[in-house]
Amino acid sequence: MPTFVTSEPAATGELGAVLAPLLRPGDVLLLSGDLGAGKTRLTQGLAEGLGVKGPVTSPTFNMLLVHEGRIPLYHFDLYRLERAEQLEDLDYFAILEGDGVAVVEWGDRFPEAVPSDGLDIALRIAGDTERVIEVRSLGVRGRELARAWAGAAAGRGMDVEGA
Repeated sequence: MPTFVTSEPAATGELGAVLAPLLRPGDVLLLSGDLGAGKTRLTQGLAEGLGVKGPVTSPTFNMLLVHEGRIPLYHFDLYRLERAEQLEDLDYFAILEGDGVAVVEWGDRFPEAVPSDGLDIALRIAGDTERVIEVRSLGVRGRELARAWAGAAAGRGMDVEGA
């Protein structure tokens, strides 16, 4: 599966923008990584690529923000949740299967809630501004999406390994 290396926050956002045209309703992106690893920056680029107007910030205190674009963007942040049962209060599972793209920051917090299809994206700090973004596919759609994203990024001259 692909691994991307970005040298600055803008490049991390651009990587999200490259992914956006490949997405369709029902796609799920699970993001994990330390604070400051670039989860929100990747989502901002994705939102820009989906045509979302207005600011996109981390939904840490809201836990879910909905942004309208070409298709709806459901932006979750599970950092403050303590138990998987709390996902029901957010209508999490219905939204994952819904009419938009679900981006889940801290998507690794509840392994029992990981969907069977989508992308599991781990962001790692590799320097002051450098990030390593490792992609693991979940299911058939996840494999298709990972390959297409790697190809699109390589076509734009981005640093892609293991595609």
